[in-house]
Amino acid sequence: MLTSKHLFQEALSKFPHPFKKNNLTNAEKITQISSHMASILDILGLDITNDSLKKTPERVAKMYVEEIFAGLDESKFPEISFFEDPASNEKDRLITLKNIRFFSFCEHHFVPMIGTATIAYIPNNRLIGFSKIHRIVHYFAQRPQLQERLTHQIQECLKIILGTEDMAVSLQAKHYCIAMRGIKDDNTFTITHALSGRIASDPQLRMEFFK
Repeated sequence: MLTSKHLFQEALSKFPHPFKKNNLTNAEKITQISSHMASILDILGLDITNDSLKKTPERVAKMYVEEIFAGLDESKFPEISFFEDPASNEKDRLITLKNIRFFSFCEHHFVPMIGTATIAYIPNNRLIGFSKIHRIVHYFAQRPQLQERLTHQIQECLKIILGTEDMAVSLQAKHYCIAMRGIKDDNTFTITHALSGRIASDPQLRMEFFK
């Protein structure tokens, strides 16, 4: 039986990530991160006994482990059910999802990058619910990331999940390591593309995607 977990395991080798495996439970991770975060606040000169700050280390630790970096946990990959394509005779039918909002963290400075994804594919007799594509985008975004890597991770995973090489992914994101520090440019967006199969080679399909 075809399952999303099986296909996800198959896809893992396609998109390397700088993981370092450990055997810590989520509770142990939260305890250790909370301790280190308390030290950082103390080094910065903040009074962590203050009512406003005393729970901040634990809040940050829980946020890291359970929310914004939950994509580091492979068990959190979304469950996906498949169904047959009722219009499988339409060989060049491009399905496009626009403006999938995502939130991630730049791994260089650990500040947010916020943007949207546009995803298009030509079905190959296998479909999944549109909301599952959103969930896959969100799963890979919930890691310390590079936008270039994120783009290709989403593409390679969807190619395997959907069983098609005809796939295009485009991300547009604002990086707060540019907006909040350094050059402090709040107007710049970074755009990355990953195209494969007929969408990459057919000028008409490429035009339809970028239009």
